[in-house]
Amino acid sequence: MVWLKKILKHTLEEEENRLLLITSPLVFMHLACLGIFFTGFSWIAVLTLCLTYFIRVFALTAGFHRYFSHRSFKTSRFFQFVLAWVGTSAAQMGPMWWAAHHRHHHQHSDTEEDVHSPVVRDIFWAHVGWVLCRTYGAIRIDRVKDLYKYPELRFIDRWHALPALSLGLLLFIIGNRLNAYDPSLGTSGWQLVMWGFFLSTALVYHVTFCVNSVTHIIGKKRFKNSDESRNNWWVALLTFGEGWHNNHHRYPHSARQGMYWWEFDLTFLLLRFLEKLGLVWDLRIYPKSIYREASLLELEGE
Repeated sequence: MVWLKKILKHTLEEEENRLLLITSPLVFMHLACLGIFFTGFSWIAVLTLCLTYFIRVFALTAGFHRYFSHRSFKTSRFFQFVLAWVGTSAAQMGPMWWAAHHRHHHQHSDTEEDVHSPVVRDIFWAHVGWVLCRTYGAIRIDRVKDLYKYPELRFIDRWHALPALSLGLLLFIIGNRLNAYDPSLGTSGWQLVMWGFFLSTALVYHVTFCVNSVTHIIGKKRFKNSDESRNNWWVALLTFGEGWHNNHHRYPHSARQGMYWWEFDLTFLLLRFLEKLGLVWDLRIYPKSIYREASLLELEGE
């Protein structure tokens, strides 16, 4: 188990991190996934898995990343709260914690200061190891002063387990109601919790973590950035557009990460739809100068 030793390499250096490894929600979430073998299979469970994956990945990519971290569009205070609550139900801490670490990453990408660089350490550390270290559990308020002024966001960050627990409870209630209404559906409260919460959350963990790890090692570089960010098509598919990471690091403020029609960016398409509904507005996109730069670099490479 060489890969496991690499994951634990940095997390076990301090005594306090050994305790965190044992008590980490991330570890518990993966162990809980075994529950799918005890609660059985149903198409309702698969549908629930897909829905909770889809909704929460969008809340993370559009909300935690493009909105809270980069302010790439504007929205109402109410919808801001919705994005924060749903994103936090993915059990990746709260929006301020997430944005604070991500902003720091952009300031120090692939340097010694970067908390999850696979270039400086290794891909396993960047993917999951850093999350298991108590060192990174605190929020640096100075990095998110624009978010800290909202008491509802402070509430969510402080009680970040609440949205996740609420989702689990909701799924349990729905599963029990469906079983009572029509037992032939083959579902139950615990089945929906195992598939729609635990398994879904573990999958969301790993596709999110792939942006930190994989897209700084595997893929193509369109721009000559100072870091090793890369465009990776399959990570983009799994994360609704986040895999166009080299584009993103060249111009982080854009609500769109895929620059061309063939660079599929579902998050941006959904943001455009929400814009038509009046829920979001002032979406920032790549300026023409970025496209000119991309064209010149492509010509140089030919």
